[in-house]
Amino acid sequence: MSSVMYVKPNCPYCQAAREHLAAEDEAIEERDATQNAAFKAELMRYTRNTGVVPTIVRSNGADVQVGFPPGRG
Repeated sequence: MSSVMYVKPNCPYCQAAREHLAAEDEAIEERDATQNAAFKAELMRYTRNTGVVPTIVRSNGADVQVGFPPGRG
């Protein structure tokens, strides 16, 4: 599994995370939690049902960052 970022449309924190990850040359798969029920379920599991975006999942779930910058979203 590559890195995954859960997002919602028009989220300024998601845009900031996109720009940061692009500057770091980090490949990321974006998953819109508003368009796919499975993605929303994954997001809710990773965020302990808070649904905070962006949530960035790296290393097959071993590293989960909720919010960007960390702690925001």
